[in-house]
Amino acid sequence: MTQPAPSAQHNGPDKGTLAGPSDAPPRKPGGGTPALGLRLDVRILSLLGVLAALVLVGGITEPDAFLDTGNLQLILTQASVIGVVTVGMTFVIISGGIDLSVGAMVALASVWATTLATQEYGFAGIAFTAVIVGLAAGLVNGVLIAYGGMVPFIATLAMLASARGLALQITDGKTQIVTVDSVLDLGLPDSYILGIPPLVIMFAVVTAVGWLILNRTTFGRRTVAVGGNAEAARLAGIDVRRQRLYLYLLSGLCCGIAAFMLIVLAGSGQNTNGNLYELDAIAAAIIGGTLLSGGRGTIVGSVLGVLIFTTITNIFALNNLQSDVQQIAKGAIIVAAVLVQRRTMRGRET
Repeated sequence: MTQPAPSAQHNGPDKGTLAGPSDAPPRKPGGGTPALGLRLDVRILSLLGVLAALVLVGGITEPDAFLDTGNLQLILTQASVIGVVTVGMTFVIISGGIDLSVGAMVALASVWATTLATQEYGFAGIAFTAVIVGLAAGLVNGVLIAYGGMVPFIATLAMLASARGLALQITDGKTQIVTVDSVLDLGLPDSYILGIPPLVIMFAVVTAVGWLILNRTTFGRRTVAVGGNAEAARLAGIDVRRQRLYLYLLSGLCCGIAAFMLIVLAGSGQNTNGNLYELDAIAAAIIGGTLLSGGRGTIVGSVLGVLIFTTITNIFALNNLQSDVQQIAKGAIIVAAVLVQRRTMRGRET
């Protein structure tokens, strides 16, 4: 039976506690309003403010193109694929880990699911293969890290190289065109539900499920506990190794789902799919308030981070600005987010 973490192991609001994530922080002595909860609200509101400012910039610089319904649908659709990956990445980072292989896993799952042999089984065959390949790759990562004792950075870096190489071998460097109409139809306007693309609905479902798991289940509390203080979590009765295995399986599952979504979006499978997804997912989680050291993070913040980055990319494209300036802007946002995190943590320590 799981017991609460001993108070002797408590190293702060995020360390060694089996309370929920930062959405449910401990209260101040005397029953006042939770300070961390207030900071969380401020952070989310700040992200919403940044997103609103970007929408305003897009509306001013290219009002006809940016505010067009088709363009807004495009922004949400493009955010959906990397957004699903980011949900899985958020769980891994909250636990104190990292997954550098998410982009390569998306590529491997997408090309394996679009081979001629797989496409013979139609929609179900493609979707099932994408998910299973993602889970299998996540299982390898989890076993190496949880039971093999490998550092997450090294294990997932090895998976990145291996998955990319296998994807290239499967495709022989060629693009695999999808010929299954039921898959391609999901990307057409005729399949939109009340004007919302199916991929956006899938993203919303994954986000909602991720939020519920993190904030309303024992699994979520254990994830936060492991990231905050793994030794305290172990003393509290949590099987830390098994929890980490499950988390990398979850990351692989999200990559499999994202691979299927990318197949629908692109209508093909390529070994270059998911390029730099790992960096985008980590960056989105960081600016959303997830600590790289583990123990704190929110799904809502990560999703807002994804939307901010996707909106920036769209605005730069509409204004014909070079991609290098776009990367500089993203880098500046990441640095600013980390500095804010450090300042917040110092404020809590004092």
